[in-house]
Amino acid sequence: MKKIILLFVFIYNIAYAQVSDFKTIDFTRADNIAKLNEGASLNNLSLLAEELTSKLPTEIEKFRAIHTWVCENIKADSNQHDTVTRNRKKLQNDSLAFMNWNYEYKKIVFKKLLKHKTTMCTGYAYLIKELCFLANLKCEIVNGYARTVDSNINKLESLNHSWNAIYLDNKWYLCDATWSSGFINSSHVFVKNYNEGYFLADPILFAKNHYPLHKKWLLNDTLIHSKFIAGPLVYVEAFNQNLIPISPEKMVVEIKKKAEINFSLKFSKSTAIDKIALIQISRNKTTVLDIYDIKNENGLIQFKHLFKRKGLHDVHLKINNEIVATYTIDVTKI
Repeated sequence: MKKIILLFVFIYNIAYAQVSDFKTIDFTRADNIAKLNEGASLNNLSLLAEELTSKLPTEIEKFRAIHTWVCENIKADSNQHDTVTRNRKKLQNDSLAFMNWNYEYKKIVFKKLLKHKTTMCTGYAYLIKELCFLANLKCEIVNGYARTVDSNINKLESLNHSWNAIYLDNKWYLCDATWSSGFINSSHVFVKNYNEGYFLADPILFAKNHYPLHKKWLLNDTLIHSKFIAGPLVYVEAFNQNLIPISPEKMVVEIKKKAEINFSLKFSKSTAIDKIALIQISRNKTTVLDIYDIKNENGLIQFKHLFKRKGLHDVHLKINNEIVATYTIDVTKI
């Protein structure tokens, strides 16, 4: 039997800033303060910033209270996002006209944010930055490309997202309050579902589905946009579980029939090997694929699968019953 092993080298740099830098910090008090201020008005942001941060001793706790409050109290508005998307496409050949339209539309966005606590990513990022400024925290808005199942799949074609960079203890950290707050379901309704996955996320993991307009906000200058686009689709569950898919490095992988692929992923916390699965979904039928040679070496988990049938195979990496990444395996004849 002919075998082709696709093995990719991964260099994991623990110097990158992430939430684990603050593993000795207990966020309970900050989260409780955010909860005590649930429903607070946005009419006086100075007062809100004071209420959220004045009783907390460290910058990271202050930021945690701000981030948690915004995620728990602001709702995403799919109509605003759709409006921007439509006008971006309509004016794609006239960037100046779009910039002028967008400038005026942002006024509407911010009014809705302050009045109804509904917004899109720009509003989330703006509110985080404004509250940080009022609390004497250094924070920036980062604009860039979000890669999802229907955006920026094959090329960087839609500048469609905003998030934040926060400066703590002489380092920049990344967070995405929009995606931490919940999600828009298939009926275009916002579902509140707070998660911590995008709070001071590992920059390497963050760059799996965020690519900034200004490269300095990658916090990892080895990534180029072509590599970003070529990579697998990575979902919020990867952030919730704090794992980094490593290989295959590309979403679309071409191999010969009866060849095997080495899959690998990096965990920062322990997980049971039996919670890992590789599945294929076709015509509403889910098939669990056979995986073997499973091993865990200091959090680097590796396993293999042999592809016996020719054709395109959309396979999904599943951890703890949640899909974390998607690949397309193009199997050709021997």
